Amino acid sequence: MPLDLIPIKRALISVYDKTDLEILGKKLQAHGVEIFSTGSTATSLKEFGVEVTAIEEYTGFPEILGGRVKTLHPKVHAALLADKNNAEHMQTIANLGITPFDLVIINLYPFSNTVASGGKFEECIEQIDIGGPAMLRSSAKNHSSVAVISNPNQYEFLFASLVAGGFTRSEEHTSELQSH
Repeated sequence: MPLDLIPIKRALISVYDKTDLEILGKKLQAHGVEIFSTGSTATSLKEFGVEVTAIEEYTGFPEILGGRVKTLHPKVHAALLADKNNAEHMQTIANLGITPFDLVIINLYPFSNTVASGGKFEECIEQIDIGGPAMLRSSAKNHSSVAVISNPNQYEFLFASLVAGGFTRSEEHTSELQSH
């Protein structure tokens, strides 16, 4: 087992493209991963029989402004940004009752499709994702502690990592590069 293995204990999932979401949720659950999720992703996972904690249950703060604010919360971003190799970071979040995420699975709404569909300006504006890119950037900034999956075509890699007991830092970096 590699020394730099990052075990996957807690995952945050927020996906527009729900391809293979049932398989994903069930495999994560089978490997004992605690799953947190947003809106329709959480609803879908629950319908598939997957145990999931809705993000508003985790943060203790409801989704507001018609869904514009869901994940823009310190409990989410501190859990994504806490460097597990930094004792001060870990002590700070522990003092606040926050546990870090090990994995984030996020794919974004295809905004260009909305614009191309000829939707009204006001409708198009509502499809601009704020929380998703913020969570992806938080996780990318903390790539040594958080694995990032941004496309369903990466799930097989994730499943192999679950079987292996986690990601290595070099595998996580390779996985993220493969999605671009």
